Amino acid sequence: MALPLLKTLKECGEYAKTVEPFWPQLYELPYKLLNSYHSLDRLKQLYIDTNPLMSGLAASLFLAPIFLIVSEINRNYSQVDRMWSILPNLYVVHIALWARAAGMPHERIDLAAITTTIWSIRLTFNYWRRGGYEKGSEDYRWAILQKYVPKFIWFIFNVTFISSIQSVLLFAFSCVPAYGILLATKFEPGLQTSDFVYSGIMMALVVSELISDGQQWSYQTAKYQYRDDGKVRGGFTKKDLERGFRTSGLWAYSRHPNFFAEQMVWFALYQWSCYATNNVYSYTGLGAGSLCLLFQGSTLLTEYITQNKYPEYKEYQKQVGMFFPSFTAYQPPKQQIKGKGQ
Repeated sequence: MALPLLKTLKECGEYAKTVEPFWPQLYELPYKLLNSYHSLDRLKQLYIDTNPLMSGLAASLFLAPIFLIVSEINRNYSQVDRMWSILPNLYVVHIALWARAAGMPHERIDLAAITTTIWSIRLTFNYWRRGGYEKGSEDYRWAILQKYVPKFIWFIFNVTFISSIQSVLLFAFSCVPAYGILLATKFEPGLQTSDFVYSGIMMALVVSELISDGQQWSYQTAKYQYRDDGKVRGGFTKKDLERGFRTSGLWAYSRHPNFFAEQMVWFALYQWSCYATNNVYSYTGLGAGSLCLLFQGSTLLTEYITQNKYPEYKEYQKQVGMFFPSFTAYQPPKQQIKGKGQ
């Protein structure tokens, strides 16, 4: 039995009935794979017979030691970051493929998979444009943290959080709510109006992320060119470029509009699963909630570094919210303060 036997739509959002019965499948999966790897037909049947949430979780657990080994060999701890734009979408696509293979209605989960694929393409392009896939590229925050942590403690941190918890997190905020939508199709198989609404919300957030990233890219390009040759470009003023950080466009209303949109994309997928299963809230939001906590901690570190580099950033923090947009645009102080290191 790959899916739970449910009597009502609301039960699709209950952990005890949709997840708990399938934990034994996760423990048995490695042994079944060893007995089936030599036959494609047996592998396909094993895929269909295994609860798709458990097979997705198994994949995230399998990837964790790979991330760990590669990061320790290369001394580059951004291996999970490199897969951030790819794996969440693959987990949703996995749920859609499983539905097709199992002969279940798949139109609703297909729509979710299409939406996350567009998100993935956009984020992958942005990551590639920034040079994220170049050899040796690394999140500067890891490099800074590593300076203050003993080597053994850092290794434990890599084993537990960087390589393992983050790998499971990618699964949790994508595959788990997609699983809820899949279960709901047993009661409402066809596309619903709500599916288009939530898909549209996610797409609007993706467009917002695209715009904010593009605005930041144009600013940073103009800033570094100005530092090289002293020429002002891109429609910015000399004061804008000497400030060191962007305060116009979407960045006038949120200090991190791209991060806000990123979190809301997956919160929208969670809400989609709640609406599909007729629940106000459910366990499928654990991943989205954990993602928000991760962004909170990571962004606080980023801002600590930034405010020490650019004195005006503290004024920017007072006027503009970190994630949620402010009602009024940022107003720079009358006297421009040059940032350090310019």
